[in-house]
Amino acid sequence: MNTGISLYFSNGIEKSEMIIKKAVENKMKYVFTSLHIPEETGVDYRADIRKLLTQCKEGKLQLIVDVGPETLKKLGVRSLKELEETGITHVRLDYGFTAEETVRFSEKFHIVFNASSIRNDDIRVWKAAGADFTRFAACHNFYPKPFTALSIERVREINQWLKYLGFTTIAFVPGNRELRGPLFEGLPTVEAHRRRKDEVMLNMLELYCDGCCDVVLIGDADAEEKDWKAIGCLSRNYVELRADILPRYAFVRNMIHHDRPDSSEQVIRSQESRQYMQEILPEEIQHMMGEKRMEGPMEKTFERKAGSIFISNKKYLRYMGELEIARVDLPQEERVNIIGQVAQSDKKYLPYIRNGFGMKLV
Repeated sequence: MNTGISLYFSNGIEKSEMIIKKAVENKMKYVFTSLHIPEETGVDYRADIRKLLTQCKEGKLQLIVDVGPETLKKLGVRSLKELEETGITHVRLDYGFTAEETVRFSEKFHIVFNASSIRNDDIRVWKAAGADFTRFAACHNFYPKPFTALSIERVREINQWLKYLGFTTIAFVPGNRELRGPLFEGLPTVEAHRRRKDEVMLNMLELYCDGCCDVVLIGDADAEEKDWKAIGCLSRNYVELRADILPRYAFVRNMIHHDRPDSSEQVIRSQESRQYMQEILPEEIQHMMGEKRMEGPMEKTFERKAGSIFISNKKYLRYMGELEIARVDLPQEERVNIIGQVAQSDKKYLPYIRNGFGMKLV
């Protein structure tokens, strides 16, 4: 999953360096920043900002920069070639450029537009100018003012159209540790996320899965440490699920299981589980799958509630050993052993572990 941060240079170079370091450590891929925010006064673009841009480049972070007419002057560069050497990879443009100029820009940079302002007429004009839309991206705004952001349905509607054309789609979730002024009420693309700023991972998953976003960025300046850890997992394409598991099935913990690409609406199916049952686990564990040795009520074939973790036993023939997690309540099944339960607080993530995405039971 492609994740990223936002940098605000008025926070000072030390704070910005710390955020960049965290982003690199947590395998984030993108940084969004603006070089023409009116309230960012007292910023030394030619020294401090060039230093931070170089740090992003060295960390292999893709730099999305919202530029204005004074950007080149502020940075002390005289040409697009020099701008490219700063490490900037994506340039956000809205108005004032012809289609031909935009296409020419796209030969050096990925061009980023306001996702809500792109119209069919723009598409036709860009096509006529020879645009390669795989070099274009559509970034949704973040909305500092309450009740002005979009719905997840509207984001999905816009993104599905743009992704079909070849655009990369980008949106923001609010942070929760250091909110951006002047309102300090979060910087979301989706209004519902403003009310649940403590759910950074859930908001990112919703934008990624339900909002059809290719890249999800934190709009505010920082997040809590627990959220940085969670983002690090997302950047590696898995989530951690807290779970109670019977002791003799502890071998399913602390490894990454990936849901099958042909996802079921009812269960998460571990792609790895049948392989490790056949190749990794000792013979006595495989034998256990064929016996009905009970270790408490959990293992019995009761109705499987949402969040139940179970393994197919010998009665499931060649499916023996396959690990699954119920997304919804399921009926009793004697061909599986119920081995554990996802924590109530983490069941909300189950709908988003799909299409090859991973999970780790912890």
